[in-house]
Amino acid sequence: MTSGTLSPEQIVRRAKSNLAFALACLPKERRRDMIAFYAFCRVVDDIADDPNASEADKEKELTHWKRCVEEGNPPGHSVLDEMILLPEKYGFPRAWLCEIIDGVASDITKTRYETFEELLAYCYKVASVVGLVSIEIFGYQNPATKDYAINLGYALQFTNIIRDVGQDAKDTGRIYLPQAELRKFGVLESEILDARPSERFIKMMDFQYARARSYYDAAEKCLPPEDRKNMVASEIMGAIYSRILEKLKRERYPVFAKRCRLSKLHKVWILASHLLKARFGK
Repeated sequence: MTSGTLSPEQIVRRAKSNLAFALACLPKERRRDMIAFYAFCRVVDDIADDPNASEADKEKELTHWKRCVEEGNPPGHSVLDEMILLPEKYGFPRAWLCEIIDGVASDITKTRYETFEELLAYCYKVASVVGLVSIEIFGYQNPATKDYAINLGYALQFTNIIRDVGQDAKDTGRIYLPQAELRKFGVLESEILDARPSERFIKMMDFQYARARSYYDAAEKCLPPEDRKNMVASEIMGAIYSRILEKLKRERYPVFAKRCRLSKLHKVWILASHLLKARFGK
C-alpha cells in the first residue's frame, strides 16, 4: 500500500517512532489529532526522501501538498483530509505547516550546510515548528511554552543529526554537520562518507553533543509550571532523546556501526515515570 491508501494510524504504526510511543499518554481526541499531524510530517518527509522518484517529481508532489494546505481544501488523501482541519480547530497558522513542507523539500537538493546558522534555520522548520504545532494540540496557557517548544525541537533534531551521521552519509550522501565546524576540527568529509572516523571526529562530536545538551537545558528552563502537565507527551519525547544523546556520548558516537536506540523496556519506564509525575507531582 502507498501512503495515500494508509490511514494516519497505519502510518504511525509502520514508522515505529518514539513520538508515536509518547502519544500514548494523550486524551483520545488530542491523540487522534496528533497522530494525523505526525502522519502528515512522516509522509512529506518520505516524499522528499523517496529514492525511486526524480527530484522534479518530489518537488511537484510537495508543491501539491503545500497548495492543499494553503487552500485548506480536503483533497481526498487519507492523511491530508484529517490534518487539513487542525489549523482552524486549534487556531494555529497554516503557514506553520507550509514551513514544515519547505523544510523537508530542501532535503531534495541540499546535502551540505556551510554554517551553524544555516543549519539552525533548517532545524527550525523541520523540528521547532513541529513543536509549535504540537503544543497547540496539547493545549497550553503561558506564551513562554512556545520557547520551550522551539528549544526542545532544536534539541531533538540535533540529537537526530548526531545519531544519524553515518546513516545519512551512507544512504543519501548528506552531511548535516556544518562545513565550517568540520574545518574547525580538521575533519575531512571523506572520514564521514567512508565511515573512517578519527579522534578529530570524536572531538567534533563532543562539541555537537554539548550544543544539543544546551538546548535540552534551555527547554527545561522555559517550561512554565502551569503547562507542565499538558506537555507530558513532549517531555517523554525529550527524555527518550536525551537518553539517546547520553548513550551516544558514553559509547563515543558509534554512528557508523549502528543506530543508537533505547530498549522498549527503558521507554516503558520513561513513559510510566512521567505519567506518575504528571498525576502526583514531583
